[in-house]
Amino acid sequence: MKEFTDKDVINGVIYADRDDLVYAPMWFHLKGLSETSSGYGRRLNSGYKIRFNRRLYRIYVTIFSNAGTMWFKTKGKEVIIR
Repeated sequence: MKEFTDKDVINGVIYADRDDLVYAPMWFHLKGLSETSSGYGRRLNSGYKIRFNRRLYRIYVTIFSNAGTMWFKTKGKEVIIR
């Protein structure tokens, strides 16, 4: 698991592998359920966290159609994960 800092953010984006994230599923992930009935939404819990500036942040996913974007929020700013 990697510790990310402000230096790792390039134009609002952090480049991370799945191995750099912490697996922390919510209760509905463990039961094989989705957060919404459609599976789509603006702020869905991903089941992963990222270590950023010595804190763990929940990673959210915005997904519509077949495309999704992973992101987290720190100090009022959204940081995209690629």
